[in-house]
Amino acid sequence: MQSDLTIAIGCDHAGVEHKNAIKTHLESMGVKMLDKGTNTLDSVDYPDYAHPVALAVESKEANFGILICGSANGVCITANKHAGIRAALCWRKDVAELARQHNDANVICLPARFISIEEAISFTDAFLNTPFEGGRHQKRVEKIDL
Repeated sequence: MQSDLTIAIGCDHAGVEHKNAIKTHLESMGVKMLDKGTNTLDSVDYPDYAHPVALAVESKEANFGILICGSANGVCITANKHAGIRAALCWRKDVAELARQHNDANVICLPARFISIEEAISFTDAFLNTPFEGGRHQKRVEKIDL
């Protein structure tokens, strides 16, 4: 993994433990992290954290984004409202790899209530270490934005 990456990360209350573990893991490898919150277990609204992560990727302040909520559906839907964001809900390592290889996803969305912290770290590593294949997939990705 490139140590010159900047990654925006955010979550709701269901994803705080996963977020903190992923953040610590990536920082230990020299990755710059932009923590967009939350840092509380009190109930919060996931769009308040998904939008700042998506904006950081959209504006190129960050190379990639990581979003975590209970099911990952809410943060994924929210992030995908932003131009140029290709957020992918990943619940298995191979899904994370395919999201990068075939869809050039730039935000990984993780379901904290359905995966362990260890799996979240593994899926994130797979996502960040997998390049986009381009080729036949490029024309498909170009058709995503309106």
